[in-house]
Amino acid sequence: MRLVGETEPMSHNRNPFGAKGWTPDRIGSLAGDTFVITGANSGVGFEATRALLAKGAKVVMLNRSAEKSATAIAELKKEFSVDAPVSFVRMDLAVLESVREAAAEILEQVPSVAALICNAAISQTPTRKLTVDGFESQIGVNHMGHFLLCGLLYDRIETSGGRIVMVGSIAYKMGKRKIHFDDLNFDEDYSPWDAYNQSKLAQMMFGYELQRRVVAAGKDVVVQVCHPGASRTNLISGDVSALSKVLVRLIKPFFQSAERGSWPEVLCATEAGVKSTTLYGPTKRADTAGPVGECALADHALDVEAAARLWEVSANKTGLAWSP
Repeated sequence: MRLVGETEPMSHNRNPFGAKGWTPDRIGSLAGDTFVITGANSGVGFEATRALLAKGAKVVMLNRSAEKSATAIAELKKEFSVDAPVSFVRMDLAVLESVREAAAEILEQVPSVAALICNAAISQTPTRKLTVDGFESQIGVNHMGHFLLCGLLYDRIETSGGRIVMVGSIAYKMGKRKIHFDDLNFDEDYSPWDAYNQSKLAQMMFGYELQRRVVAAGKDVVVQVCHPGASRTNLISGDVSALSKVLVRLIKPFFQSAERGSWPEVLCATEAGVKSTTLYGPTKRADTAGPVGECALADHALDVEAAARLWEVSANKTGLAWSP
């Protein structure tokens, strides 16, 4: 992978990528590299796929819907060429067996993984639902499914000298700002917002814990955490409350494009000199939009004790005890 060189350190008021922030113009040729992206048939995942294909990379989408994936791939092949190296493996993050099957297919088809981008998510399920494996749906999809996927693909990523990118959310700073270990599934006092916030916090804490474990093990894997800001996607649609839909329609015109929302994850997957214990994303309007750079990171996302406990709980519940 040919990457742009190191960036200079950031002062408190300075973006390390310049006034305009990070953009895909910084990416060199990605010919020969394969990126695996979850939730890539629409929104920021689709736009990340476009950005990577434009630089010559191969992309494997991990999506739940075969029909939507076929439509997305057809659109990409129309834009680039009929030979554009983009493909699809079906995976439902809400079903651990589906994650295992998809990982096995990736290991069979993809000899080298430049980066696994954990992008897929669900948000604000209005009523509490459990996955087939017994998880509250948002933590099941957003965290548990990705925890298992990362573990199953880790060795392939490590031998590739690749990366793992965790796509979090600024929602991690909202709500109760902690993991409800005593009631992980919100059996009591379910709140769509609190459950979503917990799921994204869990994803991010997992990412930073994985960073720590990779460093401790001396392994050649880069792990990064980012967020897309407020982007015009379909994340808040479908199975959400009527009030949420109304609110989103009112404020959506002020959101940034899905393309710009994809830049932080593409940055984390390709940029040289990225830092640990850093959150990359939009840096203006309370980190919802604007130039992409390094965002302020709340201390509770770096709670080492809680992260270690979350890792053990996740390993137990997914049935995969793994570590770098």
